[in-house]
This record gives sequence, structure tokens and C-alpha cells, in this order.
Amino acid sequence: MKKYFKPFLLAIALCGAAVGASGQAKKKAAADYTSFVDPYIGTALHGHVFLGANVPFGAVQLGPVNIKVTDWDWCSGYNYSDSTIAGFAHTHLSGTGIGDLGDIQFMPTVGDVKVLSGSLAGGYNSGYYSLFSHKDEVAQPGYYSVKLKRYNVSVRLTATTRVGLHEYTFPKAKDAHIVIDLQKGIGWDHPVETYIKQLNDTTVVGYRLSSGWSVDDRIYFAAVFSKRISNFAVYDSLAKAAGAELKGRNVKGVLSFATAAGEKVKIKVGISPVSTDNALLNIAAEACTWDFDKVRADAKALWNKELSRIAIKATPARMKTFYTAMYHTMIAPSVYNDFNGDYLGTDKKVHKKAGFTNVTTMSLWDTYRAENPLMTIMQPGHVNDIISSMLAIYQQQGRLPVWPLMGSETDCMVGNSAIPVVADAFLKGYKGFDGELAYEAVKTTAMGNGRGLKYVKELGYIPANTQTESVATGLEYAIDDWCIAQMAKALGKQDDYEYFSKRGKNYTNYFNKETHFMRGCVGENEWRTPFSPFVSRHMKDDFTEGNPWQYTWLVPQDVEGLMQLLGGRDAFVKKLDSLFVAEGDVGNEASNDITGLIGQYAHGNEPSHHITYMYAYAGQQYKTAEKVRFILDEFYTNKKDGIIGNEDVGQMSAWYVLSAMGFYPANPANGAYVFGSPVINDAVLKLAGNKSFHITVKNNIGANKYIQSIILNGKPYAKSYLKHADLVKGGNIVITMGSKASATFGVAPEARPKSVY
Repeated sequence: MKKYFKPFLLAIALCGAAVGASGQAKKKAAADYTSFVDPYIGTALHGHVFLGANVPFGAVQLGPVNIKVTDWDWCSGYNYSDSTIAGFAHTHLSGTGIGDLGDIQFMPTVGDVKVLSGSLAGGYNSGYYSLFSHKDEVAQPGYYSVKLKRYNVSVRLTATTRVGLHEYTFPKAKDAHIVIDLQKGIGWDHPVETYIKQLNDTTVVGYRLSSGWSVDDRIYFAAVFSKRISNFAVYDSLAKAAGAELKGRNVKGVLSFATAAGEKVKIKVGISPVSTDNALLNIAAEACTWDFDKVRADAKALWNKELSRIAIKATPARMKTFYTAMYHTMIAPSVYNDFNGDYLGTDKKVHKKAGFTNVTTMSLWDTYRAENPLMTIMQPGHVNDIISSMLAIYQQQGRLPVWPLMGSETDCMVGNSAIPVVADAFLKGYKGFDGELAYEAVKTTAMGNGRGLKYVKELGYIPANTQTESVATGLEYAIDDWCIAQMAKALGKQDDYEYFSKRGKNYTNYFNKETHFMRGCVGENEWRTPFSPFVSRHMKDDFTEGNPWQYTWLVPQDVEGLMQLLGGRDAFVKKLDSLFVAEGDVGNEASNDITGLIGQYAHGNEPSHHITYMYAYAGQQYKTAEKVRFILDEFYTNKKDGIIGNEDVGQMSAWYVLSAMGFYPANPANGAYVFGSPVINDAVLKLAGNKSFHITVKNNIGANKYIQSIILNGKPYAKSYLKHADLVKGGNIVITMGSKASATFGVAPEARPKSVY
């Protein structure tokens, strides 16, 4: 243990300060906002949310893993319909459509240990999984508990940023065990190399290298036990190895000891992307105590601090839906560095003592639409870390990330959706990163040749016979390019502004004037056939998880231009009305993500999320109110299946949080929010610089879903949008609702939202 002495001393010196900060957070949280959070919402059906113990944006997501982790609805490792637990893993995804992670699984057992490799299909007596009942299960922000029926063991879990704390209450047994399973993962995740070693009679270290969605995932861990280990055995597949150290592909460790009735065994498990030494450092720095209830209270205090950034008044049901949604927006992007600042880059090099908090798990194709804009209001510090992390990735791999996960680039989803996120933060005046480097990154990324960009530069469109999802990709690139143009304009780069503004109009090259839909283009005036605006063929046609009805509206950067393409304001509105009533079969090959249908509008998938707000651009804000209120009422509930589609790492919930307060960023980077139909009665947003923005909604009862008038900072406000710059100054807004559409609010041309202000 001599080699770990200095890191422990350093960490212990810092630990008091870290815990003290949590204590201060607890004092400031006058109300218990966590009492309004129900982590089970979204765990059933297709929500795919994480269930377990974590802190806001924590590296550790410690929670149960069911057996059926290869099924689509088990992407997070847990689905409410299940009744099995195979272990408790320290990393999980939340709301994705692909399964991964599930690293470093622990499982307490009693009796003979059956350490098997592969399938658990042999029945209840094979393996070491257990049945459980939801009656014996509790989930709260920062806390999870359950009773394992098979072993009569009660499990409690809580966490710090980088450490998971387990507490197992055993029955009287001479053969109690804790299994450390480095083989199992979730979904696509498969081990490549695993290693475990007993350091002393209370400490085990090791690592798990795996490949899946993240093609090169590296997790190091250290586990410190409150009870001395009587016996430690190591296994690779079915073979027991000699000694207390083993490297292999499917390594498991089994700790054995005798327990008295009701004896509690606790474990501190630190994780690190860098080394076991750093995992030990993380434990010493963040988990100074064995007092489980104190660590749990600190986790709760951190959640209360973050949830209290928006204090709302609403019906009890709305309070639960709202704060659960807000909770879901703060699971990721998650910390991906150690307490000392070290992290693993996408170049697979260890970067020491970074000057920012490196983060991972950025589902950018989803989150650039609402999750990231929400953070620019409520999480200014985290915004700077996100941008700095993406710029570091740019320097390491030569382009901005697409979907970064655990030090790997997955290249998942179409477009370069980091660009709107960087542009939005830059244009809103964020200074916690290098602005010139940010512009270099977005421009260099957009000027690459891969993923269809060669054709964008040469032709202005991606030919449908060169790659699948060509239309979806091209439309996303047009959004990205428009965002770069706005950055160029702000920096005085006129030539770049003109060039990228032209590319931002490339969406017109996918618009077929005969059908009035976006459509796969094979060549100049040549269109892919056959064509149906309804059919979607997942990963086989020109659209990503959608069809032409949905993608025709993916022009949030230039709604005025789209309006003209469709034949003017009246034709635009008529077509938009049709979207919400059109009926047609999407086909047997459609993506599972096409859910939450209103006609052909699909709220369960992100490309539709801005569409309801487009009515306001045509002076019909009242139709936005109607559609938004229906979605808020019908597609978000307090039930276990209360999210209409995949949570997608916060985006589904961010739509709710913003829309419930009455506004939404239809354009992801123009610094404005379009008004919809608020369902809360009062909200106070705590902003940077000790400022606040107070929203009061009057007459907000029953069928009163239409905005009648707005007073902003004591003056009448006729516009159907609100600028970010005005919101973050602080102040107050009073919105009066009514049961009939206003004849004046948002109607005049000068009152309507614009693409550029």
C-alpha cells in the first residue's frame, strides 16, 4: 500500500472541502425538490431511462441490471416490466436507442456460487441472478434500494460523482459472497480484456476494456470493503484460477466471508478512465466516510441544489412530471475525468490535470434541439465544460464529435450536431472557452470530406445513390452551415458568412416541387423512385428514423425560406395543418423511434420537436398553443411509461421543461424562444450572476390554453417570442391565458418570430 500513500493523503486533504460544498448545497435547498421526482417515469415501454443512484452529471450511474439486456427496451439495463437482477453496474446510458456500458457489476449472494459464462437460460438455479419485487424497491434521486429474494439480501446504493457506495445487509450465513463481474455489459457491449487483483484484505482493483457502441471503452476501478475478505477467488469463464490476480476476457472475482444476521457490508467503488491509482484517489477524495446515510444526504443535497434552479408552482401532477423531466436532463453529459483532472482523450492518450471538467455521453443529434439550449439558461458552468470537452475532441481527432461515448467516437446519427451547440453558446456570449478555436473547429469540421460532405461542397446536395439517409444528412448539414454563418458574421468573417449562408440554403435542393416534400435526389432534376411520403425504411432509405412528412419541416434555420418553397404563408399553414391529420402506414421496416404520432407528426423522435412552434412564424401562434398543450397533456404522464419515446439523454424531457414554462428554441442557435402554452402557474428561474427571471401565468385553468397578453418587466409585450438576451438579464413576465384564441397576440408581422434578429 505504500505506493498509494501520497494520493490518499492529498485526496483526504481535499475531501473535507468537497463534502463541505455538498453541505452548503443542502443548506441552500430550502424545499425538497427531490420529493417531486419519480425516477420510475420512463422506465417502462420505450423510455429507456436510467434507474439507480447518481448525482447530477456524475461519472457513476450505479443501478440494477436485468437479465434481458440485449432487448431494445433494456438499453439502459433496466425495464420496469422485468423482475430479475443480475448485478449492480456503475455505468449506464439513459434513454438511448442502443445499449452499452453496464461496466463493473457487483452482486451479493448467499450459498453456492454459480459463476457461469454466457446464457442464463438454464433456469432459476443457474447463474447468480435473483428475482425481486417492486414492492421491495425504492428509487429516489441519488438513492436506490431493493431486496434480493433469492438470497434474502437487502441492497442500498448511493453515489458521489466518481464513487458508488454499496450497502448489503446479509442474513446469517457461513457462505456469503460478493461477485465482481467484469464480463457482463449491456446491449452491444462485450469485454475485450479484463483484470482483477486483490491488493490487501479490504481492497480489490482492476479494469474492464470493452467494445460496443463505444468501440474502445476503458474503465478502471478500485473497491474498498468495510469487512475483511476471508477468501478471494478469481475465475475466467468457468475456470477457477490460482492466486488472487487474473487477466483474461471474462474475469470474475468472488469475495467470501461469514455474516451474522442483519450484518451490513459496505463497499466504496471508485471508477476512472485512466488508472486504478486514480480510482483509489477518487475514493479517498469523494468518499471519506462509511456513513451511508451521510453520502446519501449529500447526493440528495446536490440534486436539490440543481432542481431548485427552477422553482415552479403547479398542480401536484404537473410538479411531479416537471421535476422528473428536469432530473432526466441532468444525468448526462456525464463527467469523464478524475478528481485530479486527468482524463482519457479520443486519441487514447491520458491528458493530465485538464483546466475544465471533461464530459462524455453527448447525444448531440438529439440534444442540440432543446437540451443544450436549456443548459445555456440553467447550467452556465456545465455549458463551458461541454464546449471545452468538444474542442478538446476536435484537437484530438481533427473534427468535432458526432456522438462521443467514453473516449470513443461512435459517429452515430447524421449531421454534425456539435456545430449548433458550439454556435449557440458562442453567440449567447459564453466566454469559458477559446472563441477563435471554436470557430476553427466548426469550420474545419464542415469542410471535411467524409459522411457526405464532399458532395455538399461539390454539388450542394448528397446524391441519394451514394449513401443512405442522404436527405436527413443534408438537411442537418444545412442547419449546421447556417449556424457557422452566424458565427462568421459575429467574428467579421464576411467571406465565410456568405459561403456558409449559401450552404445553409442547401435544403432547397432536396425539395421536390411536384410532391411538395423533401425527397431523395439522384441527380439534377432526378428523384428517387418509388416515392411515398408515409413509408419509412430504417437505415435503408433517405431519412433517419422518419419519413418525408416529418423531414419536410426540418428547416428551423430558415422558416421564411421554407414558407416560400411551399408557396407562401397560406400554403405553408395549410401544409402544416395537414401534417397533424395525415394518415398513412409507415411500413413494416419503419424505425421503432417513430412514436407519439399526431397524424404524421412524431413527438417520440427529435426531428419533429420544433414543428409545433412553426405556426408562430406565420402569425398563428394559437395553433402552436393547441398542439403544444395537447402534447404536454397526453404524451408526458406520471406513469412508468410516461415518456412517449426514447428519452434520448435528456432531449425528450428538455422539450417538456421548456414547453411547460411556455417557450421553446424552435431555432437551436438564433437566441430566441417561441411562446407556446405554459402549464405551470409560476416559475422562478435562478440565473447566473444572482439574477432571476420570474414567470407568472394568470387564469391558467381548464381549457385556458391560449395566450391573451404578455407583460414583460411592467410593459406590454406583443411579440410571440422572447430573446435569450432579455431572459438572462433577469426580470419578470406575466402571461394571461384564455379559453379562446387571441385575435391580436402574435398576429402582426412584426410580432412573429424570425430566423435572424
